Amino acid sequence: MTKIFKFTAIAEGISYLVLFANMLLIKPNNIELYKKLLYPIGMAHGVLFIGYVVLAFLIMKSQKWSIKDLFVVQLASLLPFGTFYIEKKYVKNA
Repeated sequence: MTKIFKFTAIAEGISYLVLFANMLLIKPNNIELYKKLLYPIGMAHGVLFIGYVVLAFLIMKSQKWSIKDLFVVQLASLLPFGTFYIEKKYVKNA
């Protein structure tokens, strides 16, 4: 389960950055391409985000996280590059 969480954390972080790139780089130059990419990128990011949150709750005991640690892990899902930090610093034995 921990390996799946690590993969999900990395994939969620990448999808978040791709979503930002679409908004910041493509939208000003090509609004039609932006609109075509927004739904698939947004849907993938949404599914990965939900998976990240659910998996964090599921592996909380095996990783011996306190409630404070779980809060930090969940908060990191809202920050760019946050899931990469969590994957390196908080996830053990994977």
